[in-house]
Amino acid sequence: MKWIAVLVCSLALKSNVSAQEKQNLDTTKTLSMPQIQIVIQQDKLLSKVPGAVTLIDAKTIRQIQPITGNEMLRTVTGLNVVDEEGAGLRINIGIRGLDPDRSRNVLILEDGIPVALNPYGEPEMYFTPAIEKMKSIEVLKGSGQILFGPQTTGGVVNLITAHPPEKESTAVTLRAGTGGFASALGSYGNTVGNLGFVVNYLHKRADAIGATRFNIHDISTKFRLALSEKSVLGFKLGFYDEQSNSTYIGLTQTMYDQGGQDYVRMAAHDFLPVRRYNLSATHQYTLSSNIQLQTTGFAYTVSRNWRRQDFSSSSSARDQTGIVWGDESVAGGAVYMQKTNGHRNRQFEVAGVESQLNIQTGNHRFQIGARTLYEKAREQFIVGNKPDATAGNLRDNEIRSGNALSLYVQDKITVTKKLTLNIGARLEHYQYARNMLRGRFLINGITTVADTNLLARNAITALIPGLGFNYTANENITFFGGIHKGFAPPRTKDAITSEGVTLNIKQEDSWNSELGMRTSIANFLTAEFTLFNMEFNNQIIPISESSGNVNATGLANGGRTSHTGIEMGTAFDLAKCLKKTYSLFVSGNITLIQSQFAADRFITKNGEQINVKGNRLPYAASILFNHALGYESKNNSGFRLSGNFAGKQFSDELNSIESTADGRTGLIASRYIVDATGYVKLKNKNISFSLSVKNLNNERYIASRRPQGIRVGIGRQFIAGIEIKW
Repeated sequence: MKWIAVLVCSLALKSNVSAQEKQNLDTTKTLSMPQIQIVIQQDKLLSKVPGAVTLIDAKTIRQIQPITGNEMLRTVTGLNVVDEEGAGLRINIGIRGLDPDRSRNVLILEDGIPVALNPYGEPEMYFTPAIEKMKSIEVLKGSGQILFGPQTTGGVVNLITAHPPEKESTAVTLRAGTGGFASALGSYGNTVGNLGFVVNYLHKRADAIGATRFNIHDISTKFRLALSEKSVLGFKLGFYDEQSNSTYIGLTQTMYDQGGQDYVRMAAHDFLPVRRYNLSATHQYTLSSNIQLQTTGFAYTVSRNWRRQDFSSSSSARDQTGIVWGDESVAGGAVYMQKTNGHRNRQFEVAGVESQLNIQTGNHRFQIGARTLYEKAREQFIVGNKPDATAGNLRDNEIRSGNALSLYVQDKITVTKKLTLNIGARLEHYQYARNMLRGRFLINGITTVADTNLLARNAITALIPGLGFNYTANENITFFGGIHKGFAPPRTKDAITSEGVTLNIKQEDSWNSELGMRTSIANFLTAEFTLFNMEFNNQIIPISESSGNVNATGLANGGRTSHTGIEMGTAFDLAKCLKKTYSLFVSGNITLIQSQFAADRFITKNGEQINVKGNRLPYAASILFNHALGYESKNNSGFRLSGNFAGKQFSDELNSIESTADGRTGLIASRYIVDATGYVKLKNKNISFSLSVKNLNNERYIASRRPQGIRVGIGRQFIAGIEIKW
């Protein structure tokens, strides 16, 4: 760490600038970047947004000092964020009781651009943008979702990176903590003539956050070129490289109960490299004060080659390596590591163009848009003959591709000064193909690997209407509501089991409605209250490996489900109420959800047919609660103490209470996590120090029983940081 100390000293000397310059740097202004926006009109009441919305600003991110995006998103009402490896490398978000597995039901964007592997055919979040680069976050759950797609069931999360600054600006942030965690973020930006730019480099690593070891390099740049007073062009380039020991195997129930093995590395040779390249360009042209045209082109590639050691619950595999985890005296309570491994090699390509025309005419504001998107996935499964084998025999080989066309229109009608209506619709058309070149087939009762050339095609078309309203009662209160159709295209990976059995998966349809109120009094009190309901005609129950159903051959169509609940949140600043220059704030939010199977659905257990109608959906907590207490001086020094509670959850459709010996099924008890952060900014200097304690109460809890065993939440962590600007 000697290089960090040298760098800190040199940067501290460079930060010795005039007081006026320091003041300017503290309030660095950025250029307006042409890019897709989720929430365009942001008055204090968000009075033009016809639905529940949460905006997380740079100040809140600075106060929390997160090391994962999970820490930020779990503060949002209605969001159940499930930790997988504790490092936030693969985010799992469930909105309003939807299954959080790989965030399949959430449209996640970075600067308005999709980031999923394949947004239509494989929307899993195996890559998650680093929280260190984010300056703000938008979360939208209302009828405004129809402007974005293809997923319109749960919500939209837009992660926003820093824009180019108006003046030269340099910043370096260094952090280090327990578990060998360290990160270094450097940023330089300037505007020269008509060209503004910002360049970021992030290096992030850890030796042992829980059982996870990772190493990340992330480079991104943004350019803004003003071609004329009416024409602006923006570019974004990015490169992400991750190497981690991510694994699917988890603890057995006996291992968890005995303790002392919470973060043991059961598969020591598991290895996941992820590499991503992305490019986007946006041109914004203002034809007149009432007409604006914006066109965005984007493309990205992701490679994800995952090596995982094989294991078995059968004692017949005991002598393969001699490595055994768990209790052999308990049926199913032991894991026997095998001498082979599997390489799940996948490469993804995505490219798209989207144009949106904004027209203001009289009392109408139209948003009219079209997007075309192409995606392709190449997948191979290679069997290695050793736990650490880097090559082997090809077992599966296939190519999946898709072409999508989206058309949408929304009319924001100003009926009166107080009442605004939003009427719109989205049309989604998706054609996809799956070409199997090699795979496993059941021939005469024997599973055989064979070359083939099977081609399956399909196409779906869906109309997604939406209607919303805003009524501003006065300058302090606005009411909102809406109804829209929730839609998600069929996931081809969920529709086919690992044994090659084809399932008749349908598209996911729902009707989502909500009614709420927002209030804002001066600058010291804000509150939002929302009633919501989601009725699914057919909700997809994941059967993928990541959902813990690697050998599932039953129905994946979950049938009718219902999600009904209340979201309430408020923030109060006592100091601002007393007109003080400092801040003394209290905030909190709570979500109460009833997510259940709404029609007959039978599950076979021990030869008995059990109807799960009325049962809670897997990984749907009935209560989520967040709160925070903090102080911040005029000089931006202060502290924040926050807590996050998630109620008990079930891991299966049967709502099993008792745990199975392998740890994959059973009740997941409620948990409560407390985080604390203190930060100090040196007077008349652009140097800030921070100290964070994650899981201050050192809560030991089961974060998940997926994919293949118990994942234990990360214990108490200490993180210290320094930020220098000049």
